[in-house]
Amino acid sequence: MNFVEVCSGAGGLSSGLEKSGLKPLLLNDIDKNCCNTLRENHPNVEIFEGSFTDIDYTKYSNGKCDILCGGVPCQSFSYAGNQKGLKDKRGDLIVKFSEMINTIRPKIFMIENVKGLLTHDKGNTIKYVINECLNKNNMYNIQYKLIKCVQHGIPQKRERVIIVGMLKSLGEYNFNFPEASEADPVTIKEALKNVPHSIGAKYPEKKIKYFKKIPPGGCWINLNEEEQKEYLGKGYSSGGGKRGILRRLSWDEPCLTILCSPAQKNTERCHPDENRPLTIRESARMQTFDDNYVFTGSMSSQYSQIGNAVPVKMGELLGKQLI
Repeated sequence: MNFVEVCSGAGGLSSGLEKSGLKPLLLNDIDKNCCNTLRENHPNVEIFEGSFTDIDYTKYSNGKCDILCGGVPCQSFSYAGNQKGLKDKRGDLIVKFSEMINTIRPKIFMIENVKGLLTHDKGNTIKYVINECLNKNNMYNIQYKLIKCVQHGIPQKRERVIIVGMLKSLGEYNFNFPEASEADPVTIKEALKNVPHSIGAKYPEKKIKYFKKIPPGGCWINLNEEEQKEYLGKGYSSGGGKRGILRRLSWDEPCLTILCSPAQKNTERCHPDENRPLTIRESARMQTFDDNYVFTGSMSSQYSQIGNAVPVKMGELLGKQLI
């Protein structure tokens, strides 16, 4: 079976799908560094650099594409964003993706998105996306589920919504999402065993002064009150948990969700022992990329590519279920 993936990013999902036995026909992203990363790691696959709305996807219609998938941009529904949803022009890309589905008519389509899609507008947005966009012509049986990566042997507390549609004309098939593992979660200590040395971001000395006082698994609340006020400034009395601030990871737990920027005030993921963020290769391990997977571009771009990726192992598990 083959697949076309749009909004591929650094290729976490496509790498996993390939590991499962699926063959990529086309990978796409609008970011040049992502596309260069895809070219480095998928040298025999067509890479389309640019918006997926500009792809001539008619050549993949008439049964030529088994699976159409993509991490259609999800900022519109993100908890970190303003949650405008489909009122945001980026949300319109889901509408464009649905047009792609209707033209290609793949046997199966699959979308990855943030968990905020499920609760946005009290659940009305997910209903609209499915009924008015993805399945407007009532051609697909559609299922969706919130996948918790930590339950599938991935050393990270990442959660993502997976939507799968199966062409009704093929028969009354149901998609079985990967079952949660009964094994204990994979810890950072296990995941980083023999990790290769690589480049990585650094904290300024002012921040290191505070991190020296934070134990594994701790954060800013482990400082004394004077230090808390000094570091948080006006944020000290703003309310909310703010547990991502000055957050130090723990060897004995899975990693928090890997983000695009590891050193900003609300996204800190400090090494369990050392006073620094995780390196590029350490971050990639959390996303289950192979150690020989090459990331291109600046260090900040590489962090962003890794943070935006679907964990490779999740792609592989989904691929096996799709097959």
